[in-house]
Amino acid sequence: MTTARWFSGRTTLALALLALLAAPALGQSLDDRHLDVIPRTPEETERIRAILAPPTDFDQAEPFEANPGGAATTRARDSADAFSQASANMPFAREMDFKLGNALFRKTWVASPSSTLASDGLGPIYNARGCQDCHLKDGRGHVPAGPDDTRVSMFLRLSVPGGDAPDGIEEWLPTSPDPTYGGQLQDFATFGLKAEGKLEVSYDERPVTLLDGSAVSLRVPRYDISNLADGPLAADAMLSPRIAPQMIGLGLLEAIPVAEILARADPDDADGDGISGRAQIVMSTHHGVPMLGRFGLKAGNPTVLDQSAEAFAGDMGLSNPLRPHPHGDCTAAQAACLAAPVGQEPGIRDGLEVDGPSLDLVAFYARNLAVPERSGVDDPQVLRGKAVFHELGCADCHTPKHVTHRLQDQPEQSFQLIWPYTDLLLHDMGEDLADNRPEGRATGREWRTPPLWGIGHTKAVSGHTEFLHDGRARNLLEALLWHGGEAAPARDGVIALSATDRDALLAFLESL
Repeated sequence: MTTARWFSGRTTLALALLALLAAPALGQSLDDRHLDVIPRTPEETERIRAILAPPTDFDQAEPFEANPGGAATTRARDSADAFSQASANMPFAREMDFKLGNALFRKTWVASPSSTLASDGLGPIYNARGCQDCHLKDGRGHVPAGPDDTRVSMFLRLSVPGGDAPDGIEEWLPTSPDPTYGGQLQDFATFGLKAEGKLEVSYDERPVTLLDGSAVSLRVPRYDISNLADGPLAADAMLSPRIAPQMIGLGLLEAIPVAEILARADPDDADGDGISGRAQIVMSTHHGVPMLGRFGLKAGNPTVLDQSAEAFAGDMGLSNPLRPHPHGDCTAAQAACLAAPVGQEPGIRDGLEVDGPSLDLVAFYARNLAVPERSGVDDPQVLRGKAVFHELGCADCHTPKHVTHRLQDQPEQSFQLIWPYTDLLLHDMGEDLADNRPEGRATGREWRTPPLWGIGHTKAVSGHTEFLHDGRARNLLEALLWHGGEAAPARDGVIALSATDRDALLAFLESL
């Protein structure tokens, strides 16, 4: 991908999308208005253009490539703590907020009524008792290891076709929660209630032979629900399995300028390269306006705060300022759930189970989980793998570099050169990876490009190497071979690689 294509080839489209999101003040998009942004000077803009140009020399690492989170990058640790460190450039005065947010992130919530008023309000139905239950050590979730293993870090999104589209968002694909079970399957319940059901996962094996004769087996998942507590799902219910993603670098992703992301969108493939990244646009509950979606597997939330509020409500049934319903995901069809005690007490925590200051602290913590430094960036095999990555076109979606906004009140994220390897856009990944469940503007075949930074630490942090939205890939090679749709040419390129270049590509990915 050329620099001209990045910054000029999609100007008309970018301006049209920015017009959709335009704010009255200074022509700034609403996505950026919630940040206290210092505008870039023309000189800075030109300098950034040169810095973000694709590499042409793969014989040595690029400047600052070993620090993927910019000045926020933390020292790498070969342990489960690799993702649990604060931004390295965090001022001392803000460290207490990070630690308090960490404590809330790790808190185990209990059901009401309870003598522990500071920690009650769980459920009545829920998927986890704390944020860390899903994002263990701030890392990636996992599939159930067997029929008796818990489903804590994996769950099913639920919806049915139809519903209202938010005002001002075009190409919205209307869906509604399942009328009985709501927006996701809750496989735990507080005392006296039944869990909604149990996610069942099984696999078939699909052999793939690489061009050099090597054999790889892909596991093809099948999903079902047993023990449904309140009757069957709707006949037209759509299910989407989800694995909890890793937590690092979220604040840096939030600080990437909207214009830079939209400049890479090409929904009609106007340049004919087969890559049709599309912007997800969703309503921000916090700001009450349409914003660019960035977080979640289909980019369904625009900010870290929105994402945190949704997780409290949907995963743990905890009311908060953005999601004040005290019964979480209970529906009108679940009378026993709606009649269960809740943790909202007058005069305590603003009458919420998670009050505003607590939500802000958790969002601050999530925003500042640091990306670990890379090692081996000058290793010849890693450099060869980086060249292969670019030759295959992987960088067309997994955009290596961005420069964040210059921010007044977020020194950790302000004006950093970062290397997340994502364009934060939606891409058609083919029928094999399709969940056939729309979300916002995302079709049932589209997923947001996941960031790749830190991916080499997955084994140390999470104790496994399961990848993709549902953890079906047992290693990075399997993840590559599942790519389809817009990524099919890159996948076919991986199949055709020599063993030497394939090993180099995997070495590069594991160095991230």
